[in-house]
Amino acid sequence: MKYPAFVILMLLQYVCVRADVQPNILVIMADDLGFSDLRCYGSDIDTPNLDALARNGLRFTQFHNASRCCPTRAALLTGRYPHEVGLRSNGASLSRDVPTLAEILRDNGYHTGMTGKWHLTHAAALAGDGVNSAEHLAVLNNQTRVSQFGERATYPAARGFDRHFGVIWGIVNFFHPFALVDRFEPVYDLPRDFYLTDALNSRTADYIRDFAQDDKPFFIYLAHAAPHWPLHARAEDRAKYRGRYDSGWPTMRRQRYDRQVKMGLIDPAIYPLPDIDRGNRRAWKQLSEEQQRRDSAKMETHAAMIDRLDQGLGDVITALKQTGQFENTLIVFLADNGASPEEPVRPGYDRPSETPDGRTIRYTGKFPVNELGRDDTWTGLGPALSNACNTPFRFWKKESYHGGCASPFIVHWPARKVGHNADPSGDVRMTAEGRITDQVAHVVDLLPTFLDAAGVDAGSYASRGKNLLPVLQGRTRDGHDGLFFEHAGGAAHRAGDWKIVRLKPNRPWALYDLSRDRTETTDLAKRHPKRVQAMAAAWAVWWYEVTGEQLP
Repeated sequence: MKYPAFVILMLLQYVCVRADVQPNILVIMADDLGFSDLRCYGSDIDTPNLDALARNGLRFTQFHNASRCCPTRAALLTGRYPHEVGLRSNGASLSRDVPTLAEILRDNGYHTGMTGKWHLTHAAALAGDGVNSAEHLAVLNNQTRVSQFGERATYPAARGFDRHFGVIWGIVNFFHPFALVDRFEPVYDLPRDFYLTDALNSRTADYIRDFAQDDKPFFIYLAHAAPHWPLHARAEDRAKYRGRYDSGWPTMRRQRYDRQVKMGLIDPAIYPLPDIDRGNRRAWKQLSEEQQRRDSAKMETHAAMIDRLDQGLGDVITALKQTGQFENTLIVFLADNGASPEEPVRPGYDRPSETPDGRTIRYTGKFPVNELGRDDTWTGLGPALSNACNTPFRFWKKESYHGGCASPFIVHWPARKVGHNADPSGDVRMTAEGRITDQVAHVVDLLPTFLDAAGVDAGSYASRGKNLLPVLQGRTRDGHDGLFFEHAGGAAHRAGDWKIVRLKPNRPWALYDLSRDRTETTDLAKRHPKRVQAMAAAWAVWWYEVTGEQLP
């Protein structure tokens, strides 16, 4: 059929206009999620909704975060290293001298909403004689009601988010969350069946339906608290995984590694599987039957928390589809750091002592295994399980090794066919389970990427990031000259395929050739002392730039 020239011109104009429409942006962050904790990254946990986004989008193998909760969140929202914006350490407030992504997008025509964990407001004493006083603990227990949980001027609703439902502080009882707010107002009266993960997904779906009622695009930041400890899960979700991990974390780790190889996510020649890092935990076969059962129960609960997170994302995606927003919504998924080795043993600071109705919260090792996951129990994975969740990498949350700073990263954007229009000269691999890129990226890259996608001049903001849109279009971009890491004394510098890293300031730098050893197994520092010296000097220059401090 032939069409008149004016019809063809109108169609071409429509296509051009549609290509310029500002996309919606949905950022989904998981908390303390291991690199291999999604099925599309090698796990046996059911995550069909995230897997579908990965299968029809693009997965990254070399995406970096800032190794811990607060620093990564600060870097995401500002495009800066956390040290530059007040988050050199956990528990501080995000600097008000630097605009947030929400403030920028709101000023450029976007609806803005956030659900979930903020963790960028100074965690000060709330009552009584200070942190850990009886009065302070009563506030943590939700037994004493207060009007605010830190300076309100640092809340999400004061930093560019028109709407926010979630927690201001970082640690929560998933059934009775502390520091829960709706914008600025504390939320205390919750339904009996309340579970935070469900509430955050549900509220996100509500935001989508509300925002979709006009022509303005929206930016939503869904910052889950799961699967961060305490290990709290609905009984029906944990029952689904009962017995699945009874063979132990060595078996789980090997099975995940084998899946990663089989699905084409990693090349075993470049990703040799290291010996497991288990901290002070004895080998699995040396544990008592009770200790083995406790670790299995922990993993069952961790898996159930991830499963429930993904279930609720199905409702979020349904809301996008029902409102006609799915095609032009740029969705990204990441974790703030690797799985955590922490096993909290007592209340205090941000950990409650009782449930709101007065039941004592029992900490690690002080409750029967079959009760793990209830609202009056409080524990974490421990080092061996967390390292297994971070397969194939070494270590865990907080460290600058990849077990701490490597994140699963999924990008999905149907309107731009992310990864599908790959340039043959680019760096996108096709596998049976979707497209994968090995290009290096960092959480600071998200701000300039989102601004460019929204048609906002990213050059007006002093971001440390580099635009990822070329990667999403299947092209090879000019990467970072260097990526730098530091948290709680651990540090790293990546330059190309070379990386120096250390666990503590008084430790010597280790050197790894990531082109051959992305799992950081063979230290080459003694073979290349001049390279180590040069990279350490560059790290010291960066340190001075972001902190103003000279190294001793």
